[in-house]
Amino acid sequence: MTTKTIELQEAQQRLLELVAQVAAGTEIILTDGQTPRARLVPFANAPKRRVAGLHAGSITVSPDFDTPLSDEFWTGTV
Repeated sequence: MTTKTIELQEAQQRLLELVAQVAAGTEIILTDGQTPRARLVPFANAPKRRVAGLHAGSITVSPDFDTPLSDEFWTGTV
């Protein structure tokens, strides 16, 4: 992503052009003198909704999944 720095007063005159540049992927930093005041970045689209059951059966859990582990496992003497 490229970044441009523009004075606030200039930005007021070129707002439509700047919005088009931001939509194309350019980040715009608005400054008041040497002080940055705002940043224009592209609007992030909302993530797509997840659909339950798309990968049904692709993950399996072993029958002993929730069986407690032995003391030897925890002490490192396995």
